[in-house]
Amino acid sequence: MMDFLVAVNDRVNSFVWGVPIIVLILFVGLLYSFRLRFIHFRKAGYFVRSTIVAAFKKKDVEHVPGELTSFQAAMVSVSAIVGSGNIAGVATALVLGGPGALVWMILAALIGMPSKYAEIALGIRYREKREDGTVVGGAMYYLEKGLGQKWLGILMSILVIPFAFVISGIVDTNTIAAVVDERMGVPTWATGLFLAVVTAVIIFGGIKRIGHACEVISPFMGGAYIIAGLLIIILHISSIPSAVAEIFSSAFSPEAATGGIVGSIFVCMRAGIARGLYSNEAGLGTAAMVHSSAKVEHPVEQAMWGPVEVFLDTIVICTITSLAIVLSGLWDSGLDGAVLTMRAFEVLLPGSLGGIICFGCVILFGFSCLISYYNYAERAGEYLFGSRCKPVIKALWVVTIFIGSQTTLGFAWDLADTFNGLMIIPNLIGLILLSGEVVSLTREYFGERTEGVGGTIPESDGQGI
Repeated sequence: MMDFLVAVNDRVNSFVWGVPIIVLILFVGLLYSFRLRFIHFRKAGYFVRSTIVAAFKKKDVEHVPGELTSFQAAMVSVSAIVGSGNIAGVATALVLGGPGALVWMILAALIGMPSKYAEIALGIRYREKREDGTVVGGAMYYLEKGLGQKWLGILMSILVIPFAFVISGIVDTNTIAAVVDERMGVPTWATGLFLAVVTAVIIFGGIKRIGHACEVISPFMGGAYIIAGLLIIILHISSIPSAVAEIFSSAFSPEAATGGIVGSIFVCMRAGIARGLYSNEAGLGTAAMVHSSAKVEHPVEQAMWGPVEVFLDTIVICTITSLAIVLSGLWDSGLDGAVLTMRAFEVLLPGSLGGIICFGCVILFGFSCLISYYNYAERAGEYLFGSRCKPVIKALWVVTIFIGSQTTLGFAWDLADTFNGLMIIPNLIGLILLSGEVVSLTREYFGERTEGVGGTIPESDGQGI
């Protein structure tokens, strides 16, 4: 039975990550890059000042609908994207496609930044306020209300639920359990049980408790990993040029992976883009579900977090992981996943420092995903079945965490890739057809003229905020 499931998944995976979908992903990113006049580059400094810098002085906006501050919503989103994909996913990409996969990760991230900006802007534009004062939003809402295509919103929600359960409930738990077993000898079932209990305590407290937890965990875990990466670069600065040369030559060389010249480059490209997208979620529409809870006065105010998140996740953290693996020379050693990254850190940093830091980050990265990805499943379930489904999804989430600790890593990653690819299709359709509105929202926020670029901003239909 398992062989049959693997075969079916491989067939679907080869379709959703074939040339047409990769071209579509890049097309949407380029569409927004040109229509927004490369805003993620032009206003990079303003974006950083308005997000990261402002987070240290911005106060809660009480009069604006929402359940989380702008920073809390961003940290929940960061907790979802900065996870196993940055440690285990990057390692898997390099094993599958060679060191050159990093080049395609970075290129896809640079192109995908405006896509994530657009998702967040549309998510807040079409979010709904409920009678109890809470707000809900996400790709399904702008597909229904912005396009008038409820069936696309339903399809998106149907895909989001297994996406969240597989990518976090199974993959993140599996990654944590595997490294704890490898390093400390703790049985995977024991780790799974512990994670299930702790996660339950947090998610049963609602989105505000999740926001408070991520507000503490995300900056600490990201900062520790970046400091460790900078230390590796400093200690091995003389080897950096050769490592970078190997990465770039591998990206465009037949030696990047097995097969002929075309096959090799495509395998490398596919591994980089798929794992990069898994990590930063640009184009998936998931970020809109979290950011829609932010207390902001204008959609663009929160949308600026999109490019910043992609930069921190892929350009910084994924690059650190890739450089460490290439510098260690272990990318073709037979190791894979988080174990490969952890061994690379152990080799490159003195004593046991590297292994300890990486081990701690694997646990924190994965756990932060377990509490933040739940929000995706809840939002999708609520869209389909109403708020009465929340207790059921919470219970299933906790059970899945335990099951995830006992799964096979390779098949779990393959499933994650498949659901990533399936989910992105309806969202990209929405992003293409609503690009004019994103341009209008952007020009309104920055005080620019809106005529001729998609028309004026539509009046609220009484549901959107």
